[in-house]
Amino acid sequence: MFFNIIKTAVLLIVLNALLFFVGGLIGGTSGIQTALIMALLMNGIALFFSDKIVLSMYGAQPLDTQRYDWIYEIVEELTQKMKLPMPKLWIVNSPMANAFATGRSPKHSSVALTTGILNILDAEELRGVLAHELAHIKNRDTLITTIAATLASAIGYLAYMLRHAAFWGSMNNDRRRDNNPMMLFFISILIPFAATLIQLAISRSREYAADETGACCSQSPLALASALQKLENHTKYAHMDAQDTRHASTASLFIVHPFNSNSWMTLFATHPPIHKRIERLHKISAKIFS
Repeated sequence: MFFNIIKTAVLLIVLNALLFFVGGLIGGTSGIQTALIMALLMNGIALFFSDKIVLSMYGAQPLDTQRYDWIYEIVEELTQKMKLPMPKLWIVNSPMANAFATGRSPKHSSVALTTGILNILDAEELRGVLAHELAHIKNRDTLITTIAATLASAIGYLAYMLRHAAFWGSMNNDRRRDNNPMMLFFISILIPFAATLIQLAISRSREYAADETGACCSQSPLALASALQKLENHTKYAHMDAQDTRHASTASLFIVHPFNSNSWMTLFATHPPIHKRIERLHKISAKIFS
């Protein structure tokens, strides 16, 4: 757990460094200042509105308290164990079996379940999934992944500006005009790719941490392992459209990678391989019950 926290912090620092580096290439000191302002603005918008945007994007509706009272009871039990406030619960009408958590803080958090996941998991497996999502809230992963995605987007935008500058030779006056255009063009291609890989590494690290936290709090690591296997198997039959960029930008929120395992999107998977997550959960179970 401690290693994952340090790893995440280092990766976020590297993302910020890449942002300022690209800003400096574009406009020197003023470029760095512009990059900082852009990062603050984009993170502010993401911080306060990302949960509403995501829930609206998937047409989430409040989970009926009477029909699904047993789910509310599970979440209430888990939040008491984790010392968390009760999140808002939502349902997404989708055959895809999945779940996600969102919100800038435990006090402003939401957990959404698809109708598909309710159809294939039993109560104990769903409890494991809910513990995982609440662990994301407890560890503030919803905020971390949002910031990482926002920084990566800002880097991509600045890299686009750098490509434009390299092509037209229009560098800021406080920069030397003898910069190699081909080198700048190459950097403008490489930097966004590196930022994406770092963003994905952050997401994968937070998934491992949420598995561990959720499994320990629920005391049912094997139930979560069973749920993960069922969810991965089900993506072969019901999954997101890999061509939809909206889905690609929110994939990291879900408990399992929401694309078909045969899709090219697995090359940039936001989640660790399921078999590795299951192996870790079995090790956690052995420690808990040894």
